[in-house]
Amino acid sequence: MALTTEEVRHIAKLARIALTDEEIERYREQLSGILDHFEVLNEVDTEGVSPTAQAFALSNVQRPDEVRPSLSPEDVLRNAPRTEDGYLRVRAVLE
Repeated sequence: MALTTEEVRHIAKLARIALTDEEIERYREQLSGILDHFEVLNEVDTEGVSPTAQAFALSNVQRPDEVRPSLSPEDVLRNAPRTEDGYLRVRAVLE
């Protein structure tokens, strides 16, 4: 399945990346090749094969939840690069 340059531009816009004309052409060829590989997979007969999200059973491996002593607030604040009025001071993430 060959992609057009306009489709690659659209994909780049969705991904919020700027591409040069040379990069668009290179990615058009590469993405078209990848889609061709998926076309081969579409030809595989999957009749009678039940859909699966995972090929084998998974289970979470977690340690027991045990109460342990933690650092005192003073120790935590002593290790912090910036504090203010007894709290950790961090840079604003949202403005």
